Amino acid sequence: MELSLLTVCYLIGSLTFIIGLKMLSHPDSARKGNLVAAVGMAVAIFGTIFLYEEEGKKLGNYEWIFGGLILGTIVGVLAAKKVKMTAMPEMVSLFNGMGGACAALISFIEFDHIKNLLLGPEEWHGANPFLPSTNDGLQEGTLITIFLGLIIGSVSFAGSVIAWGKLNGKIKDFAFPGQQLFNLVLLAATLVTAGYLVFNLNAENYWLFYGIAVASLVYGVLFVLPIGGADMPVVISLLNSFTGVAAACGGFLYDNQVMLTGGILVGAAGTLLTILMCKAMNRSLTNVLIGSFGGSASGGAASSQGPQGNYKEISLSDAAVCMAYANKVIIVPGYGLAVAQAQHTCHELEKLLEEKGVTVTYAIHPVAGRMPGHMNVLLAEADVSYDKLQEMEQANDEFKTTDVVLILGANDVVNPAAKTDPSSPIYGMPILEVEQAKTVIVNKRSMKPGYAGIENELFFQPKTSMLFGDAKAALQKLVAEIKAL
Repeated sequence: MELSLLTVCYLIGSLTFIIGLKMLSHPDSARKGNLVAAVGMAVAIFGTIFLYEEEGKKLGNYEWIFGGLILGTIVGVLAAKKVKMTAMPEMVSLFNGMGGACAALISFIEFDHIKNLLLGPEEWHGANPFLPSTNDGLQEGTLITIFLGLIIGSVSFAGSVIAWGKLNGKIKDFAFPGQQLFNLVLLAATLVTAGYLVFNLNAENYWLFYGIAVASLVYGVLFVLPIGGADMPVVISLLNSFTGVAAACGGFLYDNQVMLTGGILVGAAGTLLTILMCKAMNRSLTNVLIGSFGGSASGGAASSQGPQGNYKEISLSDAAVCMAYANKVIIVPGYGLAVAQAQHTCHELEKLLEEKGVTVTYAIHPVAGRMPGHMNVLLAEADVSYDKLQEMEQANDEFKTTDVVLILGANDVVNPAAKTDPSSPIYGMPILEVEQAKTVIVNKRSMKPGYAGIENELFFQPKTSMLFGDAKAALQKLVAEIKAL
């Protein structure tokens, strides 16, 4: 009875994960989807704690289990409550890394169980090898799963921590000559050593397991370290898929259906998202990982070139007149909007313009911000209608008939060099073709290059005007000017 009830709990958990993931695909249902999946996870967790039995024994150690649950819940809730929207990508990256670390720790624990169970603690001081052939290949399969969870989980953890540091500015892009070759050799050596241990584990070489863990952590660091900030959305989604695969390995080890289902869903979703991000940038995943797009090398060279021409500024009163008497305005949000926490003021501007008969929509680039969907989440927080958010292809068709485009902190995703300059590191990346509009107003703090480290040709075009200042302060003044008209 208890076993079947536990199976039902796992089935509920698996179904809610699938339903929740489906609901996450639309901003209107995303919050409910999160809650649905969370409820399913709670059912699976408490089902495991109270219903799981092995050889007639329950888990026990409830004080440690609930102590960890309570502590983790408190830390998670406080962190989520305090995080700013600009720091959301780095929090996602950090939490993803914690998932990878958990998967790696499972491999540590299960390897220790196998070591003690099959060889006996006392035999590890002797020279009797473990011969997998006596177990009909079962042990090889278990060890393969353990090593996969260890390597993938460690890479995800270390890589996510580096991505977190890059996103909050504490870690800079770094590469040394021959690093890509070194990375490949390190990864190959790690995999070969793991394969060797699967079929030749004995009392003399078991310590190599811990060497594999260290090598995987080092590889995770070196894997992400040279990749530039403009590629962080792709890297985050890729590392997310790694964590899912590592979690699925834990599901295999424990024959836990809900853990397996959740890991597969995360792994598959992360992989598909990575592919979509690469497609949006018109680049292959190999090019993203090896090319170091937006990295320090290219970025430093580009940013040192200086301005490419003359730019013109626009006053707040002139910007207000342009927008208030336009027929159609498209707002392009970027990371600068998130930094200034200006999404609510932007929504206020949108409503004010609509009261004056102006049609207002938003153009969203797939890789704008610091993680996939960053701008969508930002605007949803301000209650901007999802119907007003236009994908890149739709927006590019609309720019030709747009009177004013207001760019708020976006840079690389509107840079015409992606289409016109073959020497540019972003050449070939699909962009929002804002230059086709009648008037372009760009709000930035300064003329400093964007996250890819290159100048933006758009800023020097005749139809472009610069509105310098903090996005929130500029929008508040713009709203006041429009109200005064």
